[in-house]
Amino acid sequence: MSLPSAVIPKAEVIGDPIAHSKSPLIHRFWLGKLGLEGFYEKTRVGGEELGDFFSDRRNLPGWRGCNVTVPHKQAVIPFLDRIDPVAAKIGAVNTIVARDGALIGHNSDAAGFLEPLQPSLNDRHLYRMARILGAGGAAKAVAHALSSHGFTLVIAARNLAQAEALAAEIEDVDTHVATLDHFADPTDFAFDDRSGVLDLVVNTTPLGMTGQPPLRLDFSHVPPGAVIYDIVYAPLETAMLAEARARGHQTVDGLAMLIGQAAEAFRLFFGQAAPREHDAELRALLTA
Repeated sequence: MSLPSAVIPKAEVIGDPIAHSKSPLIHRFWLGKLGLEGFYEKTRVGGEELGDFFSDRRNLPGWRGCNVTVPHKQAVIPFLDRIDPVAAKIGAVNTIVARDGALIGHNSDAAGFLEPLQPSLNDRHLYRMARILGAGGAAKAVAHALSSHGFTLVIAARNLAQAEALAAEIEDVDTHVATLDHFADPTDFAFDDRSGVLDLVVNTTPLGMTGQPPLRLDFSHVPPGAVIYDIVYAPLETAMLAEARARGHQTVDGLAMLIGQAAEAFRLFFGQAAPREHDAELRALLTA
């Protein structure tokens, strides 16, 4: 669908494929709640079309920018005029803001990921450790976000070299690597006293998503009291989260990160904070 011609604030999400994106629903919901005039759409853009897309949009009246989803979070970087320091550190852009003809790249994934963890992060801990399953674009944002809060990281990927490459990017904290298969098989490792420790297990892979193979995680690798976080949101309760809840773990689902990162993008596009007091209604809408 083409963007409307009226000079009103406009934004969109681009990717290939794009039909699955829930971003338009989220941003339109907030625009409606605030009574703001604005428009948000999804647009399929192939990799070979990125140059023409940005040439067309750069000076389009009212165009505030776009969110970027797979597979373009790194491919868009050459078309930008500036990159926010957080996005530059992560090496991926998921939000592009148009300002006076310039395109500025941001990454709201890191802030969106951390948002539901903030109550725990506000506490002091003797030690913080995160097991990150996956080493792709989402894992990069997660790893950099957690490193800024002093977590020791274990990064696990199907391709060990990919995990090693991500670990090499992380500065100032200890990093370790493993294969995903390591966490699939039972272990007899005896965890020590975890009181005063913040343990986190994060799935950043598409495994467990509708239409994808399941994520194989044996909970003998999960420390007592660990927070289990799955960024997959279709289904909202993945097999990993269901087992974690049954075992008494605190859990965070994928909508938390999705809504959190969208709120930061909304502020950048439309100049107002998202009305988060309506989160329960929005979550019901997203899962209907």
